[in-house]
Amino acid sequence: MAITQQEFQVIIANEAKRIEGDISWVEDEDHSPAREFRSEILSDEGYPLFIAGRVNYPAGKLSYSLIHRGSGRIYGLCLGYDHHNPTCEMVGDKHKHYWTDQYRDKMAYVPEDITEIWSRPLEVWRQFCNEANLQHFGTMNLPPNDHMGLLL
Repeated sequence: MAITQQEFQVIIANEAKRIEGDISWVEDEDHSPAREFRSEILSDEGYPLFIAGRVNYPAGKLSYSLIHRGSGRIYGLCLGYDHHNPTCEMVGDKHKHYWTDQYRDKMAYVPEDITEIWSRPLEVWRQFCNEANLQHFGTMNLPPNDHMGLLL
């Protein structure tokens, strides 16, 4: 059963969400140029959450998604590609998805709190964690980039 918008707001506001341990990026299972990671999110409340990250250097894209095991993505940051909201408005190539009762995770807005660019995934990670009230007790390793020659 899907969470409600009120439950989403409680989860996001909770400051005790945490990741314990280092994060390493791995090759995409489909063998695309993307690199990915998944990590469990712990909480005193036992929220069924994990986080997924994805970077695609040749395409210039980066995303971090907070996933609820019963509902799917409930919160996410996307850099490097536009989004079309169900209400027909376009949001920029830097946008955050959030959960609503009506649209689930399909609504997005342009965040003011993310100032880094897609090609700086560690810095974006720090900003994302800060804004999502997510503590990371460990190190995020820099994603491997086998496509350095393709970066501008």
